[in-house]
Amino acid sequence: MGTLGSLRTRAVATAAAVGALALVAGCGGGGDSATGGGKKDGKVTITMGLFGVMGIKETGLLEQYEKENPDVDIKAEIAGDEQTYYTALQTRLAAGNGLKDIQGIEIGRAKEITETQSDKFADFAGTAGTDHFLPWKQSQVSTADGKVLGLGTDIGPMAVCYRKDYFEKAGLPTDRDEVGKLWEGDWSKYVEVGRSFKKDFKGGDVAYMDSASGLFNAMVYGHSEQYYDEKGELIHDENPVVKEAWGLSSDAAEEGLTAKLRQFQPGWDPGLANGTFATAVCPAWMLSHISEKAGDANKGKWDVARAPKGANWGGSFLGVIEKSPVKEEAQKLVAWLTAPEQQAHIFKEIGNIPSSEKALESPDVKGAKSEYFSDAPIGEIFGAAAKEIPDKQVLGRKDGTIKDTFSQGLALVEQGTARDKAWSTTMERIEKAVG
Repeated sequence: MGTLGSLRTRAVATAAAVGALALVAGCGGGGDSATGGGKKDGKVTITMGLFGVMGIKETGLLEQYEKENPDVDIKAEIAGDEQTYYTALQTRLAAGNGLKDIQGIEIGRAKEITETQSDKFADFAGTAGTDHFLPWKQSQVSTADGKVLGLGTDIGPMAVCYRKDYFEKAGLPTDRDEVGKLWEGDWSKYVEVGRSFKKDFKGGDVAYMDSASGLFNAMVYGHSEQYYDEKGELIHDENPVVKEAWGLSSDAAEEGLTAKLRQFQPGWDPGLANGTFATAVCPAWMLSHISEKAGDANKGKWDVARAPKGANWGGSFLGVIEKSPVKEEAQKLVAWLTAPEQQAHIFKEIGNIPSSEKALESPDVKGAKSEYFSDAPIGEIFGAAAKEIPDKQVLGRKDGTIKDTFSQGLALVEQGTARDKAWSTTMERIEKAVG
């Protein structure tokens, strides 16, 4: 039975992004190839461009692969900020230079990549030993004509992280099963618990939840269609799912239930360290960030409960550049890194939930607990949540941009802007950003 005693942050310091995105020219015998990789003197150099904490470098897997394949030298560079990483990736794809042999692809960018850059990535369709993923995972990075541009790493099934000590001071249950039953089946119940918390909490100035945007994302990502329909048409302004999420999140903001702290934005980390809020909607990969930023002083105060409804927030892929001089070797490495055994290893080390259906059933995943989060059975909680994720998820070209813009709009509501005005501003910003 695995125990997550050493969780790591997904958001590495953004200051590292510039250096992490620099072009590696001829490193390790790679020559002057457009990707930095290559073959020389019987040695194969493979370069990788990653972001955040994907668990690939942090958990020792690259060293293990090099040990098992002594003719392979892997150069992995990591950008802390995904938006910076993706902006640079777009520029380099257009130029055809400055790329890595292997590039990470975040789920919010997958549709844009498949629709506009499919010729730049190698095809994984039919690759032996890659039939172990959740049914919907690989479809997210597949083109209309069946080309598969990468293999899945993690996914983002949803839960709610909460402070047990704060719930006790508000007269609420602290047992994770009882807490989950408070809001089971309905996000509006989650907000209703917040109203009780605000009324009854005795212990200082503590908000019920960190942000309205976290609630909004959790609600939207629980549905097959979010910002685009199956035809690729924008529906962000008329989708009842989006409007319902906006309405309930605005209620929370206007009623003072939030700490007005957007996740991963300035102020959120100090909020975790200082205990300024009692709950946060948390996909699996967020646990590592919370544990690091909340720190040892808050170990055992946090716990994890089932979310009201299933949803998938986040997840990534590894793709290989078509013109890489070591394309076959890079594809072999990607297949190994995303195999069930390696995905289970990453989960055991840092908590990223596998996209491999086989890995989800492994003892290391199903039996895992988090020491930091009061020994919560996170393998069981997030494994069950993964099965609640809609089998069909419609992605759009600008999903990431639209999500960020809605978060900015809800921040306006938290700062006192009327929700209708904030909605209009958000619609104008989205139209300007995506056309």
